Amino acid sequence: MDRQKEQPLHMNTENLAKAVYTVNKHAKTAPNPKYLYYLKKKALLKLITEGKAEKKGLHFSQNPKYSKQQSDVLVCAGSYYFHMPPAKEDFHQLPHLGSLNQSYRNPKSHLSLSKAKELLQAYTGIKEEQPSKRPVAHSRTYVKPVFKKLGENY
Repeated sequence: MDRQKEQPLHMNTENLAKAVYTVNKHAKTAPNPKYLYYLKKKALLKLITEGKAEKKGLHFSQNPKYSKQQSDVLVCAGSYYFHMPPAKEDFHQLPHLGSLNQSYRNPKSHLSLSKAKELLQAYTGIKEEQPSKRPVAHSRTYVKPVFKKLGENY
């Protein structure tokens, strides 16, 4: 098992799918998941354009926004399935598969988030922007309020 950790991951479909699975799993509980979901979306789109992943159809979303009915695209990459937001043409080109099948689960993956991000960043060419360490410039300093007596002008 130690040898597996030392070896760099190859960019094959199965490893990329494992990385997307790991990033997606961590994004659900991350304090700022925007970048992780962006990385997942870009990796899946690139896999689809390269023919390494396939859009299977549309599913009703489990957690629709604003309590409205919403659909997600089901994407198959390797032995993993993912959902991503649909494009307009997906509604015309893909079959609607109805509700999500609750009995299916993706295979377990033991890949660290840092390795998964590293692999997907190398694959997509996207880099995470580091927050700047510059001190925040305050526009105004605190000034004590001045109280005047009733009927008195400044």
